[in-house]
Amino acid sequence: MSTQHAFTLEEGGTAPEAPANGFHSIRQALELAGVSFASPRQMAASLPFTAGDTTAGSETELQAVVMGAKEAVDLPQIIERSNYFANIMKRAAAGEAPRRLVSDLERFLNDNPSRVWENSWVRFPRRLLSPFAAHLFAADLRADKGNPAAGLRSDAERFSITVAEGEEHLRLPISYLIKLSLADHIGTQGILPPVIRRTGIRLLGHYLNDNTSPETFSFNVVPLSPQTGMGRGIARETAVRFLLTQLLVSYANGQFGLERSGQQAMIYFAPHPPVRQKELNDLVPDAFYRELFMSPCLSGWDRGEEKYRYMQLCHQVLSRSQLNAVAKLREAGIICNNLVVLPNVSSVSLANNGTHVSLGSRLLTGALGNPASGFTPRHEKYLGDLATKVIEHFLPLFVGTYSAAPYRLAYTDFHPERALGFLPHELDYTHLRMLWRRWRKKARLSFFGTPITPFGPQWLDRMASGIFGLKGDCVPDYRLVDYLVCILSTVRSPALDGTPGNADRLRKDLADMGVFDEQMSVYLLYKQREFAKMGFSGFEGRYYSQFESIAEDMGRGVDIQTLVTALAFKYMATGMVSHADIPDDPSVESERRQIFFGAAVGIPTFYVHRTSGNAFLRRLLERTRGIRASRRYPGYLRVTLHEYRRALLRVLAEDGADLVEMMGLGETLRDLSARLDDPDRYSAAGRLTRGILAEVNASSPLAVNAREFNEGAERYYRETLRRRHLAEALRFLEEDFAQIDREPSGEDEAFRKALRFVLQGEQATAYLSRIREELLRGEAPLPELRRLINLVLLTVHRDGGDANS
Repeated sequence: MSTQHAFTLEEGGTAPEAPANGFHSIRQALELAGVSFASPRQMAASLPFTAGDTTAGSETELQAVVMGAKEAVDLPQIIERSNYFANIMKRAAAGEAPRRLVSDLERFLNDNPSRVWENSWVRFPRRLLSPFAAHLFAADLRADKGNPAAGLRSDAERFSITVAEGEEHLRLPISYLIKLSLADHIGTQGILPPVIRRTGIRLLGHYLNDNTSPETFSFNVVPLSPQTGMGRGIARETAVRFLLTQLLVSYANGQFGLERSGQQAMIYFAPHPPVRQKELNDLVPDAFYRELFMSPCLSGWDRGEEKYRYMQLCHQVLSRSQLNAVAKLREAGIICNNLVVLPNVSSVSLANNGTHVSLGSRLLTGALGNPASGFTPRHEKYLGDLATKVIEHFLPLFVGTYSAAPYRLAYTDFHPERALGFLPHELDYTHLRMLWRRWRKKARLSFFGTPITPFGPQWLDRMASGIFGLKGDCVPDYRLVDYLVCILSTVRSPALDGTPGNADRLRKDLADMGVFDEQMSVYLLYKQREFAKMGFSGFEGRYYSQFESIAEDMGRGVDIQTLVTALAFKYMATGMVSHADIPDDPSVESERRQIFFGAAVGIPTFYVHRTSGNAFLRRLLERTRGIRASRRYPGYLRVTLHEYRRALLRVLAEDGADLVEMMGLGETLRDLSARLDDPDRYSAAGRLTRGILAEVNASSPLAVNAREFNEGAERYYRETLRRRHLAEALRFLEEDFAQIDREPSGEDEAFRKALRFVLQGEQATAYLSRIREELLRGEAPLPELRRLINLVLLTVHRDGGDANS
């Protein structure tokens, strides 16, 4: 025990470690995987997820919009011509429904000065498709892409309309438009070099038409090593993928005549469901919302309609879970009377956007692919669940530090059944009550010490806000509250106890409780990616929201993600942690996750029971300064988030010193220290908030009302930050082009031939410099877009090496 703290931690009642499912120790499992225990140095060098062993890939969710007049854009036209709108008009005229339902919907359609329609589809003449793109579209309309005899999807007619002139126009979501744009780019160039054509065709499968937002996943698996810049390597791949996506959307605007018909498609990083989409969700039934915004899954699955029905199921289940949360809040004592504002029966949570970063271990993947190794899926599961539990203690380092989603809540939003989002399904009642009390204190929901929470009716809440000067709050990352990022285990079905099938048992338990569905995947902050299902063994980090800088925020964040993952395996290899140290109990699970969610809300303190059964957390707290006994909660210790994060940084620097040296992450730790000590200046949350405040011309988030701040954030993401991310991607591309110009002989003949075809004697860097400003302004003509798309495809081919040739 450390003697520098003015508190004592009592030993919790931990059970002995459970049997290891067919092997005698964690060490034996690691030896079977290929870890050497000949010396401490050899052990560290041979651990999974160390330098040279780790690969990375990312999946990004993007915000799509169509800009244009109401008469030219698909979304308002679909709403106006829908059966729902016609029926509600008739019911209102007959006095069977409030006239307000019609007037509010008409106001949504007619009062849109920005002319931005989030997640709208686009329309264009089918004749504009090249033969190759038309063939691809026809194939994607099949009910089963693996069986042409199965015929078309039953909803195939929804993707086309006949306009007044009798011509067929396609109706497509932007997520699918991107893929079709790439196919058209390939199909309109008859003499395209084979290396470019093959790469373009391969990338078609990386654009997913899933959920609400467009999704893309890495074009190439990226090795993480000091030579490749560690996390900067996957940041570069993500940025170049974002650049190609931008180019393809611009190509579609011109080639498919979108701009000529008054539509401008746009795509960018943005973490929250748009304000207007949330408002529309309050005006329409959940079935109609799904019809408008759930993507049809044309791309990415052989049986797209099945996937579409699955996404509808997810929406229904999450919507139902919001209602179920009200009962939990009542049971927790947070709702003390019958005066509540029921959540909408339609959830917009699936419109939240983030980035998932997956790390793979060559060591574990190789051992699992080799039956002679003796390393089995049981070993993988046992080690992976324990690693996940260890890593969850470090996740507060990431929230607001490397990514964020600043959001303003007005005083009227502070009904617990609204503000707490999905937290009732993610924390136990004790930690939920603690978090809610501290959040209300942070938001200053009181007048001369008397708590004043919203009463219920909007007009009364607005009056109280004005009279008492109650402004609400700004939180660093509301996406992590507004989206179900993890699910709390049950007493009988822990999610991370290391036993095969535990996720299936938990799903069944949660389905019986009415908060989940057995068909859905268990949501976790850090999710194991199992070899048998994914083809590699590793983990997926699902906690990244919005990056202010792809290079610095994502790159550094992945550095720390890799270091923490390697450190978890070092702890296991050295016997410093076992499953018994982190018991599989919902209260213990909630205890460590409350720190993460408190960081997302921006709460400066948290509480840990003095006799916590989590021995690993107790060891971390022994290295945390400034802890004292809680005066409010007897038996609990009061811990400040800042000091806990500083302790985690010291743990990484001290316990992981050999790993830091091996991976070359000394500068990353210095950067993390600056982000923690001066968050307003260096953290992602601080920089994003500054950008939003500049957009709305305000000195602080509370100096403007919630709607103005949140709409300003959307403009900032759509314009300023989109151009900044585009400029970052061009800088990465410029580095590639400079190397190609310096060492053209280092490339194979097929690559050099394709390069000559595209550049026509011009140097790559000179070409990029010449068109850079046009690209950033969004004014590059179609011929230049084609050339640059070809150049990007060449660099993607080059990154993939022979595997993609």
